[in-house]
Amino acid sequence: MEERKVALITGGARGIGKEIAKEFAKNGYDLVINYVSDNTDTKKIQQEFENFETKLCLIKADVSNFTSCEEMVKKAIETFGKIDVLVNNAGITKDNLLMRMKEEEFDRVIEINLKGTFNVTKQVIPYMIKKREGSIINVSSVVGVCGNAGQCNYSASKAGIIGFTKSLAKELASRNIRVNAVAPGFIATDMTEVLSDAVKENINSQIPLKRMGEASEVAKVVKFLASEDASYITGQVINIDGGMVM
Repeated sequence: MEERKVALITGGARGIGKEIAKEFAKNGYDLVINYVSDNTDTKKIQQEFENFETKLCLIKADVSNFTSCEEMVKKAIETFGKIDVLVNNAGITKDNLLMRMKEEEFDRVIEINLKGTFNVTKQVIPYMIKKREGSIINVSSVVGVCGNAGQCNYSASKAGIIGFTKSLAKELASRNIRVNAVAPGFIATDMTEVLSDAVKENINSQIPLKRMGEASEVAKVVKFLASEDASYITGQVINIDGGMVM
């Protein structure tokens, strides 16, 4: 029987991260799901994954804290003995026009979105290098490609992730470790659900496919990039945006 692979997904308890976790579970992976909020209903998450034949390890950790990430990865290795796939998905927004943006709003977004990607990846790659295989997928955003008014902090963090992805792909290619990024556009999640119909219609009018994407559509691309079907793909950024950025 083929050995099951293990995927670590940061911010995997809700939204796009949870859909990514479910997609990996459907495809026979064991999972390490990272979360940060004390309000996270871990029992409910465990129940949601009961239908999948997957071993699940839930770990609370703040990705912006280097030591916390070190402890999380150690626990993951103690549980499963390896990490085959890392998905850096954890992220936040604190939108504001730059002239009104507080220093804390800029710093916190960079700390979690960009520094968090560094913190977790730094801890995981020694294990992948030892095995001489692995796949890392970083969740960026189309605003990291084209920018967006009111999101200087978020756009900077997501553009930073793209540069990080390309540089790391060059560093790790000789070790048979692939590093790619996805750049979602407008995706229907809890955050977009609160928008008015008028705002949603305005957003959809700017998208060639005339609709928001589904979190499952992002998850399928992430899973593809982790698989052997993508064995000759590294250092790439795939836009999942309905044609917003061409």
